[in-house]
Amino acid sequence: MEEKKVTWAELYFDLVFVFAVTQVSQLLHHRHDWTGTVQALVVFVPVYWCWVGTTVQANIRDVDTLRDRLGIFAVGLGGLFMALALPGAYGPRGVLLGAGYWAARLVLLWLVGRIPGAWHGPYGVGALVSGPLLVAGGLLDGPARTLLWAAAACCDLSAPLVFRRRLAKVEYHPGHLPERFGLFLLVALGESIVGIGGPVAQSDLHPAQLGSVASAFVISCALWWLYFGYASDAMRYAVETASSRRDMIRWVFSYGHLALIGSVIAVAVGFGETVAEPGRALGAGPLALLYGGSALYLLTFGYTRWMMFGTLSPTRTAAAAVVLALLPLMVRLPALAALGSLAVLLVGLNLLEYLRVRRARDGEAAPAPVPDCLAPDLG
Repeated sequence: MEEKKVTWAELYFDLVFVFAVTQVSQLLHHRHDWTGTVQALVVFVPVYWCWVGTTVQANIRDVDTLRDRLGIFAVGLGGLFMALALPGAYGPRGVLLGAGYWAARLVLLWLVGRIPGAWHGPYGVGALVSGPLLVAGGLLDGPARTLLWAAAACCDLSAPLVFRRRLAKVEYHPGHLPERFGLFLLVALGESIVGIGGPVAQSDLHPAQLGSVASAFVISCALWWLYFGYASDAMRYAVETASSRRDMIRWVFSYGHLALIGSVIAVAVGFGETVAEPGRALGAGPLALLYGGSALYLLTFGYTRWMMFGTLSPTRTAAAAVVLALLPLMVRLPALAALGSLAVLLVGLNLLEYLRVRRARDGEAAPAPVPDCLAPDLG
């Protein structure tokens, strides 16, 4: 199968979701207790799933045509309406969020309509079930809205499992999807840069603030390195060699990257609550976002590695446990200390994995040459 390239239309489409991720971050920034976190997740799922649906249909079809470019841009318009609705999603803009999503899913169903049985699969569920549920939820108030939207999210997330056999007939391009999901993770990491620089851009930038900016940036770099330094190659290798690409794509990309991207958004919001006042002790909320998001990010690699190769990542799992153990100890420490401690831990993890990879390449960790993407604890 000829390798499929990401099109310029897809990259332009991603710009809408740069804005959408920023809006989700703002929603979480204004309320980051348990209720606010759940509400942010409930509205992030349809935003993410709209992007996933567009990416998958671009993978299985030739979208470098007039019809498909216009279709992708139409889905982008629906995504833009969703992003505009996010700040007031639990207020007066609930219907706009639902309508934007429903319209996007109807366009996606139209784009894949030439594929036999497209109605009887995830695209049909999005257009006929979860879309109407989101609109209906927008017409309600209070917990009823959240419940209907949560039900819509569950319908979308469970559809690939329910229609697993039907999806077995679909042929996927193995190189395209790892690149696309990696690009979305970059969008989330870009939000972390905004979370670092935005709160202090207009301040006096005293030395402690510059120290907190530097520490937060090191954390963001370390998160990037954990994925793009090691895991991205492992994920591509797993898709290319899997006996069932459908299952690998579902578990590692559609589901695994929901956790990876969500955790990076949480860390980005944690930066926004932290860097501006480096001498202030953090509350439980900002610490939970910063440390909890980092721990979830690390634990997700254990999940993805298990799905890819049937083994856990002991270094990343152990690092996640250390991050969670440190969380309650950081409550009374200055924000700069919390940032610095996390930065040291993540840099140390990357250094440890670098040494293990180099040792494996030199033939010290295994009697036979080991492919880079299968080196110990990667992914």
